[in-house]
Amino acid sequence: MKKEYDFSKARRNPYAKRLKRQVTIRLDAATISYFKDLAATIGIPYQTLINLYLRDCATSRRQLAMSWPPRKGGVGA
Repeated sequence: MKKEYDFSKARRNPYAKRLKRQVTIRLDAATISYFKDLAATIGIPYQTLINLYLRDCATSRRQLAMSWPPRKGGVGA
């Protein structure tokens, strides 16, 4: 391995922005704790683990089986 590398002629990956997208998502503390503990056990970053889990759900077209009670007073109440 070299002591120094010359990146003066380097260029950014033009496809990098298409690979991942930064979003803000609100997760409860127990969920974050679960994924952090699991990620530490496996040895990968917890955000990577969450992304892998969500990708698996999306590719397998998994749907959550739950229902919400209707809101009192209709829409926007």
